[in-house]
Amino acid sequence: MTLHSVQQFSHTDARLKAVLHADGIGRMGIRDESLLESFNSQFDVLPANNVERIRTAQRIRYQVYCIEHPHESADNLDGLEMDAFDAHAVQSLLIHRAANAALGTVRLILPLADGLDFSFPLQRVLDGRSLAEFKRLPLHTTGEVSRFSVSREFRRTAQSAAQPARAGFIDNSALLMRLGLIQGLVRMSAQHGITHWCAAMEPSLLRILSAMAIQFHPIGPVIDYHGLRQPCYCVVADAIDEVKRNRPAFWSVLTGGSALLD
Repeated sequence: MTLHSVQQFSHTDARLKAVLHADGIGRMGIRDESLLESFNSQFDVLPANNVERIRTAQRIRYQVYCIEHPHESADNLDGLEMDAFDAHAVQSLLIHRAANAALGTVRLILPLADGLDFSFPLQRVLDGRSLAEFKRLPLHTTGEVSRFSVSREFRRTAQSAAQPARAGFIDNSALLMRLGLIQGLVRMSAQHGITHWCAAMEPSLLRILSAMAIQFHPIGPVIDYHGLRQPCYCVVADAIDEVKRNRPAFWSVLTGGSALLD
């Protein structure tokens, strides 16, 4: 149940700086709304709020977590990746508009009102001291971020369906796709009263998010869980405020031009 940094999410800090430079994004020279306009012209983020969309999200998860990065069993003949936590989770889909295709997904596992001590996958892998620290969070308004991913195969399929003039756009849009998935998290959190995010993240992804001004805080030491992962959390409002101060163009995408905060 990790927050997995698939290929396009696992760049080094130097690579992130190159992406920012290539996209013309930084502290100077870009209007906040320009990045939002670019995102909205190419992508959409939809809630997986019916059976068809949920199956699409689970199909992307299967492709990423069972085929491209096989951390989970691939024995589901339906080509869907699912688990017991789906029963109390919400999901979003990242859609490429030109291809009318879903490229990625993210899941937010919600707390169980009558089972806060076993609501989250993270609670199963923390040691005693880290678990005690975790319990200091307001668990009734905490959600675990997981299945944060974009499929390489789905990207290739969408790119082949796009117009020739946009043939290279998807491959050069990792940053926008990341922002789109986080926008989905912001929307789902607002809708369900979630104030804190927790996750088990690859350290490289934490560095990327930090460079984007999205700050997570460690919960205990790094653990070996599908590779090295850092259990961590953030206060959603604080994280969004930090992005607004340091990366206002990113903030504009994450909040839909502030619409998701109203």
